[in-house]
Parts: sequence; C-alpha cells; structure tokens
Amino acid sequence: MNSVISVPQQVRLGLRVIALGDSLIYGFGDPVGGGWVEQLRRRWMGDRRSGHALYNLGIRGNGVAQVLARLEQEFRPRGELRNRFPDLIIFSVGVNDSARLGRPDGRPVTEFSQFQLQLANLLERAQQLCEVVFVGMVPVDESKMPFMNCFYYNHADQYRYKQATKQACAMRQIPYLDIFDLWLARGMDWVLARLSSDGLHPNFQGYQALLQDVLDWEPIAKLG
Repeated sequence: MNSVISVPQQVRLGLRVIALGDSLIYGFGDPVGGGWVEQLRRRWMGDRRSGHALYNLGIRGNGVAQVLARLEQEFRPRGELRNRFPDLIIFSVGVNDSARLGRPDGRPVTEFSQFQLQLANLLERAQQLCEVVFVGMVPVDESKMPFMNCFYYNHADQYRYKQATKQACAMRQIPYLDIFDLWLARGMDWVLARLSSDGLHPNFQGYQALLQDVLDWEPIAKLG
C-alpha cells in the first residue's frame, strides 16, 4: 500500500478569494489589463508561494441589493473542493446606488435609508460565511454626466453613500479602503487623468493606480 502524506488544504491550495461587486470589480474601462481584480488574479496565479485563487464576480450596474441577492450562490461553489469554501470576500459596490435618475436632482437609484439597511444585511450575511474586506468607490467626473443619458453621479452623493459604507464596515470591524478620499487627496487633475471618457470608470492607468492602492493596503499586503 502506498503511503500518502496528508498536507493541510490551506497550505497546499492557498486562499480562495471571491471579489463581488459592480463594474469596478469587473474591470470595465480597461481593455488592456482587465481591471485591478484581473491584475491581482494574475499576480497571485504567478506566485507559486502563495497559491491564492481569485474569482472575479463583478457585474456591471450592480448595486448592493443585487450583490446581496447573489451572495450565497456565488460563494458556495468556489471552495474548489468538497467541504471547502472561500476564505475571503472582497466587496466593492455602492456607487450605482448613489446615482440620481433622469436629472441632477432626481431620486436616487436606491434611497439612502434603504441602502443602509441593504448594506447592513449584506455585510452581516457575508461575515457569517468568511472574512470580509471592502474596497471603496472612485470619484467620478461630474462634468461628464449623465452616464448613458440617464444616471447622474456627483461627489456629494458619492461621499454620503461612501461614508455610510465606511461606518457600517467600522461597526463590524470590516477593513475598508477609502479610495474616494485617497484619490481626491491627490488632486482632481490626477483623478481625471485616470478616468475613462465616460467619467465613471477608471481607465488602464486608473486601474493600475487602484491595484497599487490595494496592494499597499495592509489586509491585502499581508496575504503575500
């Protein structure tokens, strides 16, 4: 009989990570690198020491309610082996909820109080599954609105929804990377040079900057 050395799955396989959210997860606007999640996936896949696997589960246009609706069905099949589930969820969602419909002072896609309730539900359900971290939204170019002749995004609403997300994460001890404030602190000219012509999505340079911000962030940096 051949002897088999049992190696813990965590050592052999590395972490299983899912990235859930909207177009910022999907990488829309970057036909060169595929966005920051794709670049991180390639980086981890090429590192034989870590063995981490990263699944991009971003869907353009998703808000918190849509991510909540698909959370568990996206989570459960991606442990890769029987009786194994993902170790970490990376969220990035909320900017689509903040947009106003039809005109600059139109109603939000998701009313603020409803957004807060949906977000709390999403975070609490996710924490029952595994560890959670949250990457915040990038600031938009207000002069390019409306997006798709319908959606008006602005910094004031972005800030309000971003702060609600940041506070909800803090209450639950979920690490939150405040990209909105971080990018604006570098100057609006710097931001505009890293946005696509639609004023909403990062371009290749924007996603490269976002990737570096994520890599420098302690919750991700410690993963190797």
